[in-house]
Amino acid sequence: MTATVVSPETPVTPATPATRRSVTPIPLVRLVKVELRKMFNTRSGFWMLVSIGVLSVMATVAVLIFAPEEEITYRQFATAFGFPMSIILPMIAILGVTSEWSQRSGLTTFALVPSRSRVVGAKALATLVVGIVSMLAAFAIGVVGNVGGSALLGVETRWDVSLAHAGQIMLGNLVGMAIGFTLGVVLRSSAAAIVGYFVVSLVLPGILMLLAGVRDWFADLQPWIDWNYTQVGLFDGVTDTGREWAMLGSTTAIWIVLPLLVGLLFLRRAEVK
Repeated sequence: MTATVVSPETPVTPATPATRRSVTPIPLVRLVKVELRKMFNTRSGFWMLVSIGVLSVMATVAVLIFAPEEEITYRQFATAFGFPMSIILPMIAILGVTSEWSQRSGLTTFALVPSRSRVVGAKALATLVVGIVSMLAAFAIGVVGNVGGSALLGVETRWDVSLAHAGQIMLGNLVGMAIGFTLGVVLRSSAAAIVGYFVVSLVLPGILMLLAGVRDWFADLQPWIDWNYTQVGLFDGVTDTGREWAMLGSTTAIWIVLPLLVGLLFLRRAEVK
């Protein structure tokens, strides 16, 4: 066996490291489409979507049957379908954001998209799309009901909801969806988030109103911390001054922005099972 002697002057060529293949991240548009499909692939999500159209039609028919002829106006239709929307849309937002934990699909989702912030962002955009499309559909049903109802009853068609008021109604429902989305991110449980939403939307406003009635100093503070107070202002179309918009910004920061930031911080570190 012959040994090979390498002289000190002979340069040694280092091994070439293996080149890593760059991976292109999944586009945000595709993530949003996937989240939209996931929101309505389940039976609960599907029937939530169907209930929006069904309740809008039922509310329109109820106005035509029970409202006096002089009150057949577009405002009546907007008020009628606004109440069920304020309940259903937040539920859709909650189910959309908690699906990874309640349906145990988090391992698959976060394995394909390791960045949890991108997944939550796609869920937020999908929720926004559902809210806007649902409200536009409800407004369209109200238009049909107002035109058809006034013609059927032989009364004048009255349009007493301005574009600005319609925009505030849509914004009010989107605020409700944002509250539901925030609770979903913070609690990451469908049941807990749904119960929490009914507590902060039905129980807490009554407590704050009672406190404002017995304490004068809190009466001035309530509009700045009670999100339901500012949401009602949007539905009524009375949010038109700088002070009222500042109140809306304050309640949004307290009930949506700050809890959402805390929820995202814990969500990024939460163990996925």
